[in-house]
Amino acid sequence: MSDQQQFFFTAPHITQNAGPDTTRTILGHDPTLMMLKMDFEKGAIGEIHHHLHTQATYVLSGIFEFTIGDKKRVVRQGDACFMPADIPHGCVCLEAGTLLDVFTPEREDFL
Repeated sequence: MSDQQQFFFTAPHITQNAGPDTTRTILGHDPTLMMLKMDFEKGAIGEIHHHLHTQATYVLSGIFEFTIGDKKRVVRQGDACFMPADIPHGCVCLEAGTLLDVFTPEREDFL
């Protein structure tokens, strides 16, 4: 495995538009795992969706209302949530912030 596959620095990464007032930066991935940073402006919505990937999310900053299945909770900096595969989930950004998302396997649709 090359050094470039083991260390990931923000500067060379491309930030993609992920929806209105939302951007995505892929920090690193291989076929089994993907880590990315999601930046949200206040009021941005991560529409309810589901996928075959298991997802863990850590709140780096901001305040979000997450819906996972039939549960809604407000999460803040330092909180985390877990979305099992194929469970409907989404969020509303209540205060501008950043999420760290980890998926297994990688999200090929983001590449």
